[in-house]
Amino acid sequence: MRALTWQGKRDVRVENVPDPRIEEPTDAIIRVTSSGLCGSDLHLYEVLTPFMTPGDILGHEPMGIVEEVGAAVPDLQVGDRVVVPFQIACGNCWMCLTGLPTQCETTQVSAENMGAALFGYTRLYGAVPGAQAEYLRVPQAQYGPIKVPEGPADDRFVYLSDVLPTAWQAVAYAGVPKGGSVAVLGLGPIGDMACRIAQVQGAGRVFGVDLVPERLNRAKQRGVETFDLRSFDDEKELVAAIRDQTDGRGPDAVIDAVGTEAHGSAAARMVQNASALLPRKLSGPMAERFSVDRLAALYTAIELVRRGGTISISGVYGGMADPLPMLTLFDKQIQMRMGQANVRRWSDEIIPYLTDEDPLGVDDFATHRVPLDEAPHAYDMFQKKQDGAVKVLIKP
Repeated sequence: MRALTWQGKRDVRVENVPDPRIEEPTDAIIRVTSSGLCGSDLHLYEVLTPFMTPGDILGHEPMGIVEEVGAAVPDLQVGDRVVVPFQIACGNCWMCLTGLPTQCETTQVSAENMGAALFGYTRLYGAVPGAQAEYLRVPQAQYGPIKVPEGPADDRFVYLSDVLPTAWQAVAYAGVPKGGSVAVLGLGPIGDMACRIAQVQGAGRVFGVDLVPERLNRAKQRGVETFDLRSFDDEKELVAAIRDQTDGRGPDAVIDAVGTEAHGSAAARMVQNASALLPRKLSGPMAERFSVDRLAALYTAIELVRRGGTISISGVYGGMADPLPMLTLFDKQIQMRMGQANVRRWSDEIIPYLTDEDPLGVDDFATHRVPLDEAPHAYDMFQKKQDGAVKVLIKP
C-alpha cells in the first residue's frame, strides 16, 4: 500500500510499504477514506524528531471502511463505516472504565513510562503505524472504532478521531461558567473548534488570539471576539486589552491551544533545533532529560487568566526541564488541567451535534482536501501557514 512516512526533519515522503494484517484477535483492518493532518503532526515534522525513526508511518485522525475483523471483535462487520480515535485503548481496564482511555493500562507504553499507545506518534507512544495511508491496522478494535451512518460526507464525522474530542475536553477542563468568559490562545483547528464548543455550551464571551489573518477571520465570522497578536507590541498590551473587556480581572478561563511551537521563546527554539541536529543516539536521551518547550503561550495564559481562574492546556508540550512561574501560579490560585483527549469519554456527548443543522460547522471546517501523494506538500504548506491552511484532510 501507499503511506506517508517520516524520513527526517521536515522530510516526509509517500512510499510503498507492506499492507497491514490482522496480528491479534482484537484487531481490525480499515480502508482509510479520510485522514486529518493535525497540528501535533507538525511537532513530529520539526520538534520531536529525536523520538522518530525513518520509515515511521504518520497520521492519527482516520476514518474509513472495515475490510477485515479479528475473531474477538464482535461488534464490527466488514463494510461498517467507522471513525478511529487517535489513542489505542481496551475499554475494560480500570483507567478506561474511569473515563481515562489515554491512560489505558492495557496499551500503556510502560517501557517509556508513557500513557496509552497512539497511532503514528513516535516511539514514546509505541511507534504504532499511522493513518495517513491507504489501509490501517486498528488494535483493540473491540472498543476504539466509532460506527457512523452512511450518507453524509466524511467531513461530518472524521473530526471525532481527534479535533472534536480534544476541543470538547479543552472546554470541559476549562470549566467556563454559564455566561462566563474564556480566552482561546491559538485559532488552529483545536482552538477554532474550542471557540465553537464554548459558544454552544453557553459561554457569555469568547476571545480568540492568533496572528494568522485567515484564522482570525474564521473565528470572527462565528462571533468570536478576536485579537491579532501583530497589533500589540508585547504580551502585556495583549493582556491589558482583554482585561479591559472583563472588568479588569481577566477571563474566567484560558485555553492554551498552541503548545510547544509557540511564537516567541527564541532561546527554547534554539535548543529544540540544536537537539534535532544531534546524532540519534544522543538526541533521544538528551530530549528525554533536558528538553524544553517554547512557553510563550503558556506564560501568556498564566498572566491573562483571572485570579482563581482555570487554564486548560490542549496544545502538546514535550519538555522535561521547563521553567514555570510557580509563585504566580500559587499566588493567583490558578487551576490547571491538561492532557491528551479521552476520545471515547466524550464521543457520545458530541455525536448529537453532528446533524444536518451542523451547529459546530464541521461540514465546511476543512480548508484543504488533498490526495495522499500531495501530503508532503500539505505538511509544508500547513507548517508555513500558507494558502489559508487551517485544516487539511488527506484522501487516500
